Amino acid sequence: MAIIEVSDLVKRYGEHAAVDGVSFTVERGEIFGILGPNGAGKTTTVECIEGLRSPDGGTIRVCDIDPQHDDGRLKELLGAQLQESELPEKLRVREAMELFSSFYREPADWRTLIDTLGLSDKVDSRFGKLSGGQKQRLSIALALLGNPRVAVLDELTTGLDPQARRDTWNLIEAVRDRGVTIVLVTHFMAEAERLCDRIAVIDAGRIVAVDSPAGLVSAVDGSQRIRFRPSAPLDHAVLTALPEVSAVERAGAQLVVTGSGNLLHAVTSVLARNQIVAADLRMEQTTLDDAFVALTGRSIDH
Repeated sequence: MAIIEVSDLVKRYGEHAAVDGVSFTVERGEIFGILGPNGAGKTTTVECIEGLRSPDGGTIRVCDIDPQHDDGRLKELLGAQLQESELPEKLRVREAMELFSSFYREPADWRTLIDTLGLSDKVDSRFGKLSGGQKQRLSIALALLGNPRVAVLDELTTGLDPQARRDTWNLIEAVRDRGVTIVLVTHFMAEAERLCDRIAVIDAGRIVAVDSPAGLVSAVDGSQRIRFRPSAPLDHAVLTALPEVSAVERAGAQLVVTGSGNLLHAVTSVLARNQIVAADLRMEQTTLDDAFVALTGRSIDH
């Protein structure tokens, strides 16, 4: 059942259409990713969903609510972590949680949230003294204070070191396990691939594709590649005769075998029968980054 419905959304700034006919649905209980480069229209899209911006066209329903005409009810059902959000540096974690709790009629127990998010030992710390990862945890806690049914997390891990980013991913999965539907805005491929049940790829204000990470990859190229260095000369015909193999190429001292199905088993079995050892063997598959390039014609970094 769809908890968010976006249909033909348009948002213009002057003559520029930052969002140009975007449509998608978010199902209850999923982590739905909006993936695209900076300036693609991701943040504008979710700000319309949050009721922070007024669309110039199209419709939005969140929990069957129109964000533009019933923002009071929306605030009780949707929690948001904005792309850029700062608190006064001298504000303590406890003070921030108590202040934000006062905004809701039936807030969550902020002490439980702080404990769940690993900030219990920072409850008396000032915001300005928190690390980047701790600030992000606090941001998630604030977004969940109203017991929302939907949480929008916008570029949550930008600026974090790799370990803090992975810790935050674990937290996002724990939030989903609490029954919260999550809309995750990101330009990190690994983040989208790790967390998202489905992804909307957005580029230049338009949706290019919507599918699971695996579905996006397989729609572009479902082939597999095995790269290895044979211990002895090998007639390529031995490999090309296999039904799983579509191509064999030489790359210096290595062979690159392309195919599908149970390719690894088929290739290693025939090598063993021919008493050939596959040194430096590695399996390569099309990545989400490859799929993005194929769908948009450019890397997400450009």
